[in-house]
Amino acid sequence: MGFHRRLAPSGFDRGASAAGAALTVLSAAAAALGAAVPSATAAPTDHTRAEVDRLYAAAEKATESYNRADERADTLRAQVTRAQDRIARQQLRINTMREALGSLAGAQYRAGGLDPSLALLFSDDPDEYLEKAAALDRINLHQAGELKELQAAMRELAQERTEATGKLRELDRSRKAVAAHKRTVEQKLAKARALLNSLPSADRAAYDRASRSDRTDLPDLGNSAAPSARAAAAVAAARAALGSPYVWGSNGPSGFDCSGLMQWSYAKAGVSLPRTSQAQRYAGQQVPLSQAQPGDLVTYRSDASHVGMYVGNGQVIHAPYPGAPVRYDPVGMMPVSSVTRV
Repeated sequence: MGFHRRLAPSGFDRGASAAGAALTVLSAAAAALGAAVPSATAAPTDHTRAEVDRLYAAAEKATESYNRADERADTLRAQVTRAQDRIARQQLRINTMREALGSLAGAQYRAGGLDPSLALLFSDDPDEYLEKAAALDRINLHQAGELKELQAAMRELAQERTEATGKLRELDRSRKAVAAHKRTVEQKLAKARALLNSLPSADRAAYDRASRSDRTDLPDLGNSAAPSARAAAAVAAARAALGSPYVWGSNGPSGFDCSGLMQWSYAKAGVSLPRTSQAQRYAGQQVPLSQAQPGDLVTYRSDASHVGMYVGNGQVIHAPYPGAPVRYDPVGMMPVSSVTRV
């Protein structure tokens, strides 16, 4: 039987073995340090999810700022259009008045070539002349009134033009604000999507399932009734929107952001709500959360940057965030700042 004797390691092999052992120790130490200090390139999954949620909240706040700026721009556009219409009508009126006064002045000039005493002396019919002279006096008085009216109209036109110029400047600022808020929203959402894509596929799939979980089936809403017919109609409209996608800056009918859903739902009930969640907070009577009834608006966070509709038994309908459809959620899903009865 042959035996194989294990050869003693050479100096090189011994060095390699020592290096391997050292490498093992260093690897273990690095692993330990890695557990304590997050990697600069890949955040832990829980941290990434929390950052995605934070970015969605920041995007929603920017969306409400966008909605507010866009609403202001719409108001200014309407005001500028009305001002331009008034200016056009006033200019036409001034042009007409100028033509009338010009014609009258020309007629007076042509008829006033003689001294009035000589005109009376050479007149074939002095009585007729005197009647004409009296009529001319009346015309002069009328002309003076017309001239004053023309001057007032011109001052009014100048004021209208000054105000319209100011509105146009403000409209330009509002347009720039809309564009800036739009960029902010898109940047926040792009960063959130990039973070989500950095998650392991299993974690990303779990996040997507949680976001898209079908919480659109009618839950037990208890026996509470809406306090008014319009509130009941708004609740019915919000239920009809269940499953619709979240679309930032949209107030329906195919997609909604949080305040857009509330505005659209109450519009179906014949009630005009402001566009933003911050303004909707003051669109009615403030009531305690413990007294919330179906149709009440529930605003969230200290800055009131999110809003949902209470529908009974501790449930709200809202448009949560990108990727999540309009759905039911518990009223306490995040800190409540106020409850408003419209």
